[in-house]
Amino acid sequence: MIQETISKIEQNIRDAKSIDDTKKNELLGLVGSLKKEVIDLSNTNKEDAESVANFTKSSTHEAIKSEKNKSLFELSLKGLSESVAKFEVSHPDLVATVNSICVSLSNSGF
Repeated sequence: MIQETISKIEQNIRDAKSIDDTKKNELLGLVGSLKKEVIDLSNTNKEDAESVANFTKSSTHEAIKSEKNKSLFELSLKGLSESVAKFEVSHPDLVATVNSICVSLSNSGF
């Protein structure tokens, strides 16, 4: 399920018309890094890994859709950040990747 969710995120980014190719490539690179980190997390915390993947999907969706809703975007980013907060010590690369995704998405039109 996690790989399916990540694949859907990647496809949504590729198909997005509201962001340019440079931003798409940046996001795809970050999502590629996230994939590895989330799969590692799923070995010990499957439900938490699914939460990270799903909040990433929601955040990405809100950032790249043509009619943006700032409130929904902010809520989804908050959920994404919260989904990794408890892993700062045990999975610092995951947290760093999610933080980079949040920054990148925030810089994509809001």
